[in-house]
Amino acid sequence: MPHTSTLVHTGPDRQVVVLGVDTHKDVHVAAVLTEMGSVLGSSGFPTGSDGYAQLLAWARSFGVLRRAGVECTGSYGAALARVLAAEGVEVFEVSQPDKAARRRRGKSDEVDAEAAARAVLSGRATAIAKSGDGPVEMVRLLRRTKESAVKARTQAINQLRAALVVADPGLRASFDGLGAKALIRRCADLAVGPVADVDSATLYVLRLLATRIQSLSQEIDALEQLMEEVIRRHVPALLDRVGIGPDTAAALLVTAGDNPQRLEKEGSFAALCGASPVEASSGKSQRRRLNRGGDRQANAALYRIVLTRLRWDDRTRAYLQRRTTEGKTRREVIRCLKRYVAREVYALIKAATADHAPDPA
Repeated sequence: MPHTSTLVHTGPDRQVVVLGVDTHKDVHVAAVLTEMGSVLGSSGFPTGSDGYAQLLAWARSFGVLRRAGVECTGSYGAALARVLAAEGVEVFEVSQPDKAARRRRGKSDEVDAEAAARAVLSGRATAIAKSGDGPVEMVRLLRRTKESAVKARTQAINQLRAALVVADPGLRASFDGLGAKALIRRCADLAVGPVADVDSATLYVLRLLATRIQSLSQEIDALEQLMEEVIRRHVPALLDRVGIGPDTAAALLVTAGDNPQRLEKEGSFAALCGASPVEASSGKSQRRRLNRGGDRQANAALYRIVLTRLRWDDRTRAYLQRRTTEGKTRREVIRCLKRYVAREVYALIKAATADHAPDPA
């Protein structure tokens, strides 16, 4: 258990305090600061519902808790962030301290927890954490599982083809001219006997890999259908737009989160997708450069949408032609189109969230 230090506030008035948490798999280390930056205490708590309740009660023993800075709100700190938000605490996502600060101050869990709280106090941590308690979290889980299944299927297909390369020439010739699906069906229907030599082992492996591929394909189809159903219930208009399918819609929804109202404007969403230009001006040079930050999967989703629209959407092709005539390169026009798509998607997500919001009455 991490070192614990405590300095309880005993004044007559309840002071406002700020919580900082350095999250880990088994233990979360927390630090509480006053609004003036004085450290009131630090302690470690086990992960789990009991540990989160202890952490919250401990933090509130110092005063009124309204804000908290939590590291890794998308992984180790996700459950704690949901508990704090449910208790009315505004949770901010805190990045790890920069390397220069760590070289000066050293590295420990207590130091990182204090740095998280100071990031909230100074205003450096402004990103409100995703709530992770709605349909977008469902989409994220389904999408992650589908991605792992696709990766496993690709690996199995490569293994099957590699086994055919070194198989007996007669056996290999029996599969010549078959497409991918027909090849997998033929391998799955192979008659397999006892494994006694190389040829029988090859037949066994081919059938095993083929049935694995078929099972993974069924799993992928089921996951994609579930993901599409959730998206249609949550943001039905998103899948009706040209070039936006379940995969691209899922990537963009995951970036926005279940609480897109935390994004003040559509420019914030574009920045999260890496589709907003970054100022790179200095002196007499006034220019902007490509944004290499943000969620690269969301950025790739915007890119795929733009490419699809350049092929099938007349307005997009007309825009490309007009901007090319003005002197823009195709790559620059695609960047502009990605920005427009981000604006369109953000408006759809915000509208759907407003429709599903509970009635204040």
